Amino acid sequence: MKRTIKKVAVVGSGIMGSGIACHFANIGLEVLLLDIVPNALTEIEEKKGLTLESKVVRNRLVNDHLANALKSNPSPIYSQKFASRITTGNTTDDMAKIANYDWIIEVVVERLDIKKLVFEQIDQFRKPGTLVTSNTSGIPIKFMSEGRSEDFQKHFCGTHFFNPARYLKLFEIIPGPQTSNEVLEFLFDYGSKYLGKTSVIAKDTPAFIGNRIGIFGIQSLFHLVKEMGLTIEEVDKLTGPVIGRPKSATFRTVDVVGLDTLVHVANGLYQGCPNDEAHDLFKLPDFVTKMMENKWLGSKTGQGFYKKEGKDILSLDLDTLEYRAAKKASFATLELTKTIDKPIDRFRVLVKGKDKAGDFYRKNFSAMFAYVSNRIPEITDDLYKIDDAMKAGFGWENGPFEIWDAIGVQKGIVLMEGEGYKPAAWVLEMIASGTTSFYSVKEGNTYYYNIPTKSQVKVPGQDSFIILNNIRESKKIWSNSGVVIEDLGDGILNLEFQSKMNTIGGDVLVGINKAIDLAEKEYSGLVIGNQGANFSVGANIGMIFMMAVEQEYDELNMAIKMFQDTMMRVRYSSIPVIVAPHGMTLGGGCEMTLHADKVVAAAESYIGLVEFGVGVIPGGGGSKEMALRASDLFRKNDVELNVLQEYFLTVAMAKVSTSAYEAFDTGILQKGKDIVIVNKDRQIAEAKKHALLMAEAGYTQPIKRTDVKVLGKQALGMFLVGTDQMEAGKYISEHDKKIANKLAYVMAGGDLSEPTLVTEQYLLDIEREAFLSLCTERKTLERIQFMLTKGKPLRN
Repeated sequence: MKRTIKKVAVVGSGIMGSGIACHFANIGLEVLLLDIVPNALTEIEEKKGLTLESKVVRNRLVNDHLANALKSNPSPIYSQKFASRITTGNTTDDMAKIANYDWIIEVVVERLDIKKLVFEQIDQFRKPGTLVTSNTSGIPIKFMSEGRSEDFQKHFCGTHFFNPARYLKLFEIIPGPQTSNEVLEFLFDYGSKYLGKTSVIAKDTPAFIGNRIGIFGIQSLFHLVKEMGLTIEEVDKLTGPVIGRPKSATFRTVDVVGLDTLVHVANGLYQGCPNDEAHDLFKLPDFVTKMMENKWLGSKTGQGFYKKEGKDILSLDLDTLEYRAAKKASFATLELTKTIDKPIDRFRVLVKGKDKAGDFYRKNFSAMFAYVSNRIPEITDDLYKIDDAMKAGFGWENGPFEIWDAIGVQKGIVLMEGEGYKPAAWVLEMIASGTTSFYSVKEGNTYYYNIPTKSQVKVPGQDSFIILNNIRESKKIWSNSGVVIEDLGDGILNLEFQSKMNTIGGDVLVGINKAIDLAEKEYSGLVIGNQGANFSVGANIGMIFMMAVEQEYDELNMAIKMFQDTMMRVRYSSIPVIVAPHGMTLGGGCEMTLHADKVVAAAESYIGLVEFGVGVIPGGGGSKEMALRASDLFRKNDVELNVLQEYFLTVAMAKVSTSAYEAFDTGILQKGKDIVIVNKDRQIAEAKKHALLMAEAGYTQPIKRTDVKVLGKQALGMFLVGTDQMEAGKYISEHDKKIANKLAYVMAGGDLSEPTLVTEQYLLDIEREAFLSLCTERKTLERIQFMLTKGKPLRN
């Protein structure tokens, strides 16, 4: 049967339930968010009932929970406007409404008796065929559906979202005893295609896949930190970005998630996995027990492993359990990896370290390799699912088996033996059969070692993806130090940035021009996209700084003109150019987005013109483009100044969208032209599809604009008065005012005496002149230098 999800009901409005409701609203669905009336809970707990007089009072809890979620940072919703898609209610008054909903998700408190009561109500009102799932993080799925109707059990399973539901990609699907294969297949595809998730089908074992491995990893570190006499700062240094993990690493992550949450899962594993060879590791160390007693749970209680006092961050000494000033951590082994850009390439170096860091990595990875190999087939039959779960649920850049491959499977076994561990028998059988790695790449697809067949099998679900890592070498057409140009097939090229943080410098600009040259001569279209952490953090400001300090203004003028000319080539080439932004898309990366024929943006795109932060205005066509877009919105009898002011403020306030959908509100993305996709893994394939569609429809090279309406002195005067008032009120500094006035001059089209139609080139010329003049300012150079050294903007 064809199943369509139009309306989703979420029962349980706490942090997790509200987050899930918001994410379904994100993708355009109508959502009903219900919660149990407080006195129903007290009845279950056999406490005195609470008198609730009206439906308004009964709904207060769910409304408060949703309101708090919507105010939280980071936000669970792409745009606050999407909150109107959520209707609230309670299970006493509104449960009958679920008959009209296609999928009902239970997210109430983690108690089986309460969940079973909720499922009894759901079974009473749901229509046959409706999906019912539980977001439990640990209660066995098989216990929940006991006593329910046959149709309920057939359409019931676990669907475990990770918190926050918008940002963490893992979507574990856990079948119950009677769950139909059709339901599992549908949810797997739906999670990937519509929710933007990494769908993983797990077995009904304690904590499923993600938390089973993740909690083992954290608990293992808790014990290792005491064994090796490490500080929490040292562990966070060793387990953060250097190995492709989030900046919050281990102890900061626990503070954010909440120590009580970790303890709840760890206790469940200790009780539920008595035969686990690492059973004792799930027992809480003394310092965790003491922290729980003290209610030092992390961010939610104001202190955990870290504590903020004024502007100072204090760290917990695990021996004395007293807070002290944070200590900087440094290790010689980490210094050896500074020239290695990709975390996956660092592991071979890290495990050879001769210092405490090397000892740590050998112990840590040995324990992890042994543990994950022994979890097959207990928690899953397929090793790639463990890697997928850790990457999507915990933000690891590489999963355990990928890390093991990077070190070398045989080398990993030697490390394990040195630490007193041994791998599961299937690993030794794999090596004996002549297979020396868990993964391989063939013809652009990833294959994994399949234990039952003892052979390399294609990882399923790749047909809708283009994985650049897999095709980079075999499909490379041209490259330099800044870019790689790949053939995506069907006449479409892809240009992928390879510079540090995907900054845009001379080599990248040369590469863009080369890609357009190639596409115009021999291909049908071009995609500019990559699969790094971020699309681009902007222009190479280090290069700009050096030229400005050396007062090489002619060279700087040429460099800025090359940037502008390249952006205009993106706009005015004879083939369609699709730009695919994701993550941070700032400054020059945003300017490239502004000049695309079409943008295929990942929902998690944070796009903005942020040049004010380094003391300049957008100089790669961004200032020109915002003036042009304002001009295109001028309508007869409208107050044109108001339209222009909105675009001016977007740049002057360095607004960055918190999602691609917000970028429509700032005018960076354009409705009716640009599109947003939720699953970033599909982005390059989707961009290629749109390039093909545009080419096949008969793409025509655009004509350069000569009709941009600028308002001249009328607008310039308004902006100058505004910046004077802002400075007088001490909202901006003198230098802020100078930058804003330069932007005003460009977006007004100069000091023309009346509104005039001008060319894009006219605006580009005055934009470049303004940019260069700001580069001569000492305070601008101070801002650029501060950004280069500190990584954050300076207000001077």
